[in-house]
Amino acid sequence: MKQPKPILKYVLVSIFFTLPLILFFSIQLRKPEKELIRIRPGYTSYDYYIQRQLNKTLNPRLRTIWMTRDWDRKIKVFSRFFQDLKRQGLLSNDSKCLCVGARVGQEVEALKRVGVNDSVGMDLVPYPPLVVKGDFHHQPFDDETFDFEFSNVFDHALYPDKFVGEIERTLRPGGLCVLHVALSTRSDKYSANDLYSVDALVKLFRRSEVVHVRNVDGFGLDTEVVFRKKRDSSILVRS
Repeated sequence: MKQPKPILKYVLVSIFFTLPLILFFSIQLRKPEKELIRIRPGYTSYDYYIQRQLNKTLNPRLRTIWMTRDWDRKIKVFSRFFQDLKRQGLLSNDSKCLCVGARVGQEVEALKRVGVNDSVGMDLVPYPPLVVKGDFHHQPFDDETFDFEFSNVFDHALYPDKFVGEIERTLRPGGLCVLHVALSTRSDKYSANDLYSVDALVKLFRRSEVVHVRNVDGFGLDTEVVFRKKRDSSILVRS
């Protein structure tokens, strides 16, 4: 018996439209999403990206909060983090430290209060004497300057590979990098990337090895990842 033409046409049209969707979703399921770092859309130029970050850093209301209500609270929390790292032997009073993306410098002040006096912060907007001006994609420091670098602004990096590359460039061999990142929640509206797993972060640190990964409660960031720069590292990656 012949199949009616309208039914045959309907079947063919259905296959035509559904097959690409099936293929798309099958690819997505095979895609190792846990290893991805997603760059958020909308940054049409580097200048636009910088201006957007400055919109947050220079926001008068936020700066007032950072320097008043948040000041002591954040210093106490950062101090506990740094004291714990000292107990683990990952930080000492003799360490030369940099806080990347430090805004008004609560983490720098915390380091000084726990005895690590040779500490400085870096941000797009300086806040003397705690924070100097600098772009974390292009740190204004010489190679192998610091023993220890801390940051909780990885999500603000438009170029995560450059962010990490500059940390590895300015760390001394054997130096430590401590990052606080968000994995289980998405970060704020000024973030430039979303991190989906520690694996993706580890792959960026080409000259370092993982010391530990642990859960933390750090102002919306839930994971601490510590890296140690390899002492025999000899390949300098520049961009």
